[in-house]
Formats: sequence, C-alpha cells, structure tokens
Amino acid sequence: DVYKDPNCGCCNAWIDHANERGFTANPHNIGGLYEFKLSKGVSGSYQSCHTAISAEGYVFEGHIPAKFIHAFLAAPPANAIGLSVPAMPVGSPGMEYKNMFRPYQILQINADGSTEIFAQVNTLEESVE
Repeated sequence: DVYKDPNCGCCNAWIDHANERGFTANPHNIGGLYEFKLSKGVSGSYQSCHTAISAEGYVFEGHIPAKFIHAFLAAPPANAIGLSVPAMPVGSPGMEYKNMFRPYQILQINADGSTEIFAQVNTLEESVE
C-alpha cells in the first residue's frame, strides 16, 4: 500500500516503477501525510513524498529503487523497520528528468529511530534497473 497526496505525479511514476518490477503497489490518497509518516516511525528528516507499507509491515519511504526493496525483504536486517530515500533526488525512480542524476543514499530506518546506510546509488543505471 502506498500512501500519498492525490496531486503528486512523481508518486504515480514511482508506483509504476514498483509495479513493473514485481510489486503490486496500491495507491491511497490521504491527508495528514506528515503525521501518518511519524506514526510509522519516519521522522521528518527522513520523509519524502510517499510512504509504502509492505504486507509484512515494513516502511519504504520515498523514491527507493525496487531492487533494494526486494533485497531488504529477502533478508530484513535485525531491528529495521524499513528504508528511506529522503527528499526527492533527481534520477531516482519517479524523479527521472532527461538524463540528469544526483547520487543518493538509501537509509535503513531502525526501530530505535536511528538510521544507517543500506545502499549507495551512484549512477542512473543503478537507480532504474
């Protein structure tokens, strides 16, 4: 399930990315996204424009490439509640613009609120494959 603002086009593009790569992402347009994200353990500094919740209850915040979600779900790290790509980096899935790209990190969010780097995405190809 993907929770988002009804006017967000990049969220829809990310949903398409996820669906094309083996997920069934069901969108839900809701108000109060900031509070919803906080209730799921995603603090303000790690928020993006949409929040996906897996069937297992893991949180996937923002424009995370599907391959990293698959990797996380295949072997969830101990104490992790999910992943986040804070903000909306150019070149991440759903944020494609021409051939522009800005390297970004995928953060693992832990149950105690701490984060650590789960993956570093350095190229456009790594982001959309």
